[in-house]
Amino acid sequence: MDATWNDSQPIYRQLRDRVVAMILEGALKEGDPLPSVRTVAAEFRLNPLTVLKGYQQLVDELLVEKRRGRGMYVAEGATRALMKDERQRFLDTEWPRVYATIQRLGFNAQELLATAPAAPAERPAATKPADAGAADVDPADSKP
Repeated sequence: MDATWNDSQPIYRQLRDRVVAMILEGALKEGDPLPSVRTVAAEFRLNPLTVLKGYQQLVDELLVEKRRGRGMYVAEGATRALMKDERQRFLDTEWPRVYATIQRLGFNAQELLATAPAAPAERPAATKPADAGAADVDPADSKP
């Protein structure tokens, strides 16, 4: 986790968002323990109550479960629930802006696929679009 915080939203919310990102990226898997409140508070020089509040949001969202005397753990189904929520958030908030920019600049699907960045190596092949052949072209190879 990054030790820098911004003033746009409360630190406990930023901490919650960072844990969510770690779950979505696979750094924390279902059943994995979260770092202890004391560890996070000491490492990032935060009030332990701030860390606890961020963790409690995750518990309230059923993404993390408390195990009395043992700590907090990523809940079963957390990745699936987060992915569903993040996909919907993208479609509701980000996609309309991206689509408007694509339209404004006059791109077509073939141009976008031909210049798409390479997919991460850990991405399963089954999640690639059916016509991903154009996306597999490395733009660096087409330069003179």
